[in-house]
Amino acid sequence: MDGSNQKNCKCDCKCIHEDKLELARVSLGAFGDFDNLSNFFKNFSDTTRLKIMAVLDRVEAMCVNDIAVALDMTKSAISHQLKYLKACSLVKSDKAGKTVFYSLDDDHIKDIIEKGVEHLQEK
Repeated sequence: MDGSNQKNCKCDCKCIHEDKLELARVSLGAFGDFDNLSNFFKNFSDTTRLKIMAVLDRVEAMCVNDIAVALDMTKSAISHQLKYLKACSLVKSDKAGKTVFYSLDDDHIKDIIEKGVEHLQEK
């Protein structure tokens, strides 16, 4: 059923569609731990963390100072969020001398951000 028909659909049937029910159960099991998945996506609901990940998606590696200036925030606020993002394996850090550069942990994070933007642009 496509999205336009789904809005008008009123299912009055009393039967259980066993084939669909079994597929739904198998699909739920394939996702694994929904608590961890939910916690993962919560990271994307914080505006500051999302902005940090968005600039790192485009610039690839930045120090705390540069991120703070780009987002017009304090270094302390950015450092706090970077610590959180690093603990969640969403960003990684590399030290070059005394400067620490942050980047997205891997391409999966880039893909999630880009797919989200793409989805919103379709609307």
